[in-house]
Amino acid sequence: MSTLADRPATALLVIDVQNGVIDQSIERDATVANFVTLVEKARAAETPIVWVQHSSDEMPKGSDPWQYVPELPHGESDAVVHKNFGDAFEATDLEEVLAAAGIGHLVVAGSQSDGCVRATIHSAFTRGYDVTLVGDAHTTEDLTAYGAPAPADVVAHTNLYWRFMGAPGKTAAVTETAEVSFG
Repeated sequence: MSTLADRPATALLVIDVQNGVIDQSIERDATVANFVTLVEKARAAETPIVWVQHSSDEMPKGSDPWQYVPELPHGESDAVVHKNFGDAFEATDLEEVLAAAGIGHLVVAGSQSDGCVRATIHSAFTRGYDVTLVGDAHTTEDLTAYGAPAPADVVAHTNLYWRFMGAPGKTAAVTETAEVSFG
């Protein structure tokens, strides 16, 4: 159970599934299909969905790269958190959005595994949230030219170490899209 008092609810947190982030990612179409499945499951269970949307000099607000991929339509009641840093909690209203909805457990999907996803899951966990990473619903691009491991290895390593994350009073887990159950 989360260390956050009186926050029993779960939310789906979808990080940076934007044209300019995911279009160069490995397994783009398969991963987007998993995002769609997760969103459908969350909606069917009336689980809140929180969309995180990054902006930068390369992805200014309103530009095509900044837009979410067209396969993922937002619901009118979904929260959207705008960010300028990797960690979705940093200089945003994410904590306030989650607190207002009584959310203590996050189911996380998005991009990039080795950037914004990693920063956000660690930040959530240290803040007291239970964090479930959806192992087949996060991805990254090929950054081997900069010394990074191959993208598939980045995804696999992220899943590996998150399975063994632990701390008193909160849980970290990895599950696959097919196994995610809201409600």
